[in-house]
Amino acid sequence: MIAKKIIQETDSIKIPRIGDILEGQIINQKNAVVYLDLKEWGVGVIFGKEFYEAKNRLRKLKKGDSVFTKVIKLFNEDGYLELSLNQAGEEMAWKTIKEKKSNNEIIKIKITGANKGGLLAEVSGIPAFLPVSQLSPINYPKVKDGDNQKILQALQDFIGQELEVKVFDTDPKEGKLILSEKAKESEKIKEFLKNYNKGDIVEGEITGVVDFGAFIKFGQESLEGLIHISELSPKMIKNPSEIVKIGDIVKAKIIEISNNKIFLSLKDLN
Repeated sequence: MIAKKIIQETDSIKIPRIGDILEGQIINQKNAVVYLDLKEWGVGVIFGKEFYEAKNRLRKLKKGDSVFTKVIKLFNEDGYLELSLNQAGEEMAWKTIKEKKSNNEIIKIKITGANKGGLLAEVSGIPAFLPVSQLSPINYPKVKDGDNQKILQALQDFIGQELEVKVFDTDPKEGKLILSEKAKESEKIKEFLKNYNKGDIVEGEITGVVDFGAFIKFGQESLEGLIHISELSPKMIKNPSEIVKIGDIVKAKIIEISNNKIFLSLKDLN
């Protein structure tokens, strides 16, 4: 029990507690046990369940490498601190994520999957979710009739792509990490919108036709706005595709700018 004795006899050293994150240097690996030099705290070990849960990461490490670990048991019968590599990594990851949120930082993610609600990714090894509602206007799936299967197909096209996002919401206890692409665009859009006013006439391209209206992209900034079905024609229509189709170049009038959203009208030009 050498390590325990050293700490007890040295008043100036703060004794570690369960849950503390410590940095250690790998000094040996044998028989499914990893030994780490914890400096003034003696030697720590990763073994048993903690070894097998982290074996893929441990396999990539070598003698002399430094890693962060979490104390899960104080000095065992051999005088070692028992450690967890996985738990420390997760805790450090959540800390990093919270800092990114606090700093309003833009981060780059790679889309790994999709479901009907949005896109899946990882941030610092933590599973993350980017809801459809938090996609930027340009990437929002413009699916006719709002068909869930077509929305899923549109979202699956993002798999493998990289997107820039911000951290929208976190709950480490629940393992919840929500991202937003829309939040990243908000400040930029707010600046662009200063160049436009209600009543302006703009020319742009129809980028999407859905059951409730049509999306139009306009201006050098590639802003995107919505022409609601009720603003497409003075006549009552059942389907926006009766008036416009994707790729059409049209002129439209800005009728409202609210919360970084632009609403336009075709019928007001008639």
